Amino acid sequence: MTTGRAFQDLYQEKYAHCFGCGRLNDHGLHIQSFWDGDESVCTYEPEAFYTGGYPENLYGGLIASLMDCHSAGTAMAAAVRARESDPSLPAPERFVTASLKVDYLAPTPVGPLEIRGKIRQVDGRKTWIDVSVHANGKETARGEVLQVQIPV
Repeated sequence: MTTGRAFQDLYQEKYAHCFGCGRLNDHGLHIQSFWDGDESVCTYEPEAFYTGGYPENLYGGLIASLMDCHSAGTAMAAAVRARESDPSLPAPERFVTASLKVDYLAPTPVGPLEIRGKIRQVDGRKTWIDVSVHANGKETARGEVLQVQIPV
């Protein structure tokens, strides 16, 4: 069960213009991520025109974008959680992707997706996230993302 506000709704206005996750980008994907226990989850249904070489399968770049933006939100939400436990920590700012590795395990069909993330490690401004994409209950992509907090 997902809980709380969408991570992306917590972004300051100056950081809310991303194509994938920015609530202020009129042409964007507007993904929304939430906590589900210790994992983050995003459900998303892409438009049919986001296809790759086959009309029934998604374009790999979209899959990578979804993983990227979901992971950035997850890193920021984890920093918010940490600050709630320790108010002496600096206020979380936006995170940006330093590294994104994607393994495409199977074709991802056009239709509802679930993107899941789990914090692997936090070291100062760096947060490593393991992320996966699922379609029809099957894992179709898996990745590792390094997010870095913008200096405050």
